[in-house]
Amino acid sequence: MHIAVFSQYHTNPDCPATSRHYTLLEHLARTHRVSLITTRTWEPQRFTQQFPWVPEGVEMRAADVPYHNKMGVGRRALAFGQYAAYALREGLRLDKPDVIWGISTPLTAAWAAAQVARLRRVPWVFEVQDLWPSFPIAMGAVPNAFARKQLFALEKSLYTSAKHILPLSPDMSHYIEALEISPAKITTVLNGTDFHLATAATAAAVASLREEQGLAGRRVVLYAGTFGRANDIPTLVAAAEKMAPSHPDVTWLFMGHGFHEPLIRAAAARCAGIRLIAPQPRHAVFTWFRLAEVSVVSFLNLPVLDANSPAKFYDSLAVGTPVIVTNHGWTKKWVEDYQCGWYTPAGDALTMASCISELLAIPATLKQAGEKGKTAALLHFDRNGIAANVQTVLEDAASITN
Repeated sequence: MHIAVFSQYHTNPDCPATSRHYTLLEHLARTHRVSLITTRTWEPQRFTQQFPWVPEGVEMRAADVPYHNKMGVGRRALAFGQYAAYALREGLRLDKPDVIWGISTPLTAAWAAAQVARLRRVPWVFEVQDLWPSFPIAMGAVPNAFARKQLFALEKSLYTSAKHILPLSPDMSHYIEALEISPAKITTVLNGTDFHLATAATAAAVASLREEQGLAGRRVVLYAGTFGRANDIPTLVAAAEKMAPSHPDVTWLFMGHGFHEPLIRAAAARCAGIRLIAPQPRHAVFTWFRLAEVSVVSFLNLPVLDANSPAKFYDSLAVGTPVIVTNHGWTKKWVEDYQCGWYTPAGDALTMASCISELLAIPATLKQAGEKGKTAALLHFDRNGIAANVQTVLEDAASITN
């Protein structure tokens, strides 16, 4: 079977970003022909060269479309349009696929997949990584009412035309069902994590990292990910500063980059309990997570963000580090059901600081929560199992038409 994959952002484990699709593509290419239509956005950002850029057996067609988080709304929209035009052209030049896998975000990538599917008369499967356009609209990126209406209409048309839909969280699935899309064509496939990479986070590796970073005798709280506007970074910085006077042995590590990096850098300059860490390749982040006693997965208090499926949530639990979440959605329910983390409200630095202070005083509770989280993660978060589920959906979608 020939699978055409439309994804604007391809990464591999050498990059400081999730390598979800690398694992999934690798799995699919073992038994099927896979053609990937993408961009070279992340290729120059590789920190190491430990992995081939694309898995063996994957044919890549990549456009040179610049994109980074510091771009304004207009420049981002241009990048989205450039990729969509490229993907549409290349999708029509490919040998005819049996099924198309369109991955959003952005929504324009899924639109290109849908157009090629329609023109070539093949089925397509829609993977929903974030709820677009709800997310950019909630962040104020689409102020025009007519544009919002058109984007919501496009979203609904894509859900309708897809043979199957793959949301990355239960809350995303509920959102799509509320748009009167049949539950029968929706399968939740969690973001998941790569346990074969997590095995590198050995006790020896953690000890070496602790020594290298001058963290001997320190209690570590970790935020690892994008410092974006949606991530409620000011609350985390405020919580860290509130804790500093009474917890001189605690270090908050902020690992990543993004909009709020200057805020963190300034806080680190005035507060010894805050440290800014450069982004790390995906295969290295697991050792940092295991180094920490607790990690934080934070977002603003916006309903659309409750549905998120953040990689740092899975990566932390995979190595037995419990998490604090600030969403009201499925991650809150998960940590409460599996007793592998805690919830503090978004925007409430005092409550977060108090919660972490109390937890650090009872290490046995942290350890027990981490063990429960790792057990649950092994059962539900393994990307090899997720890849097998995605393959089944793609094969079934192709057989519907053939």
